[in-house]
Amino acid sequence: MRRAGRRGRQAQEGSPMENGVGQEPGTPELPATEGIPAPRPPRARPRLVFHTQLAHGSPTGRIEGFTNVKELYAKIAEVFGISPTEILFCTLNTHKVDMQKLLGGQIGLEDFIFAHVRGETKEVEVTKTEDALGLTITDNGAGYAFIKRIKEGSIINRIQTVCVGDSIEAINDHTIVGCRHYEVARMLRELPRAQPFTLRLVQPKKAFDMIGQRTRSSKSPGEGRVASGKETLRLRAQGPATLEEGPGPFEEEAARRVDDLLESYMGIRDSELASTMVEAAKESPGVAQLARGLDSVLGEFAFPREFVAEVWAAVCPPKAGQE
Repeated sequence: MRRAGRRGRQAQEGSPMENGVGQEPGTPELPATEGIPAPRPPRARPRLVFHTQLAHGSPTGRIEGFTNVKELYAKIAEVFGISPTEILFCTLNTHKVDMQKLLGGQIGLEDFIFAHVRGETKEVEVTKTEDALGLTITDNGAGYAFIKRIKEGSIINRIQTVCVGDSIEAINDHTIVGCRHYEVARMLRELPRAQPFTLRLVQPKKAFDMIGQRTRSSKSPGEGRVASGKETLRLRAQGPATLEEGPGPFEEEAARRVDDLLESYMGIRDSELASTMVEAAKESPGVAQLARGLDSVLGEFAFPREFVAEVWAAVCPPKAGQE
């Protein structure tokens, strides 16, 4: 009897049990309150693993453990044995240069990531005969600004060698690698009229454009993120990535309107910046508070007052009886 008691005590001391399941050594038991069972320790969140390919063709790789765009690019580069600086931008669920499916600050948990890498370099000479060149600029969040849209009938539209997706590497031999999209847009706006200047561009590497894009039955054909109500991984410039519910119809429409305002006022498109501004507007009771909030979070943009007022109106339209 005494031997059996010792074995029982050793089993208790060496392999603690919880509801018949052995706990890992070193896992602390949470104290139980009288009459209330001890709470279980929180379960570890499952690892988030994403599939990726190079857009011009490659085997499929798996990446995980990133919290921002730069880390994402580093993970992709590691998988394919290239430098992170080779990656110009990424698209979701299509290998094509589709600006509607750019990877921004959110990735659906089932999205497939295609990385577009550096291809040929080209130089074009442009004469600014009008104030606006007809370019909309965005950037990849990791040092490269590139062309997201070319306005029909514009100066740039008449230069056939300039294409959507081209990365702008230099203006008049002045490198702009590392500049944000709004800085590049400002440089282009400030160039004098009637004076030629040179753009050095890098186009994405191409290989199998004739192959149909990869799609998944769960994806909406017009969007590069999961449908509203599904979880997405939100990448942030500061702080860790977080799992969030996908934006609802109101937030998506408001972000689209704000993105249009960014293009109109600043010559840039940035869906993640637009979403951030929508969140700020929803939390602000008025235009003045929104201006202060944007200035504290996004002070580097120096938004004009009339732009902030239009953002407020786009996100928080006046109710009946209000001006």
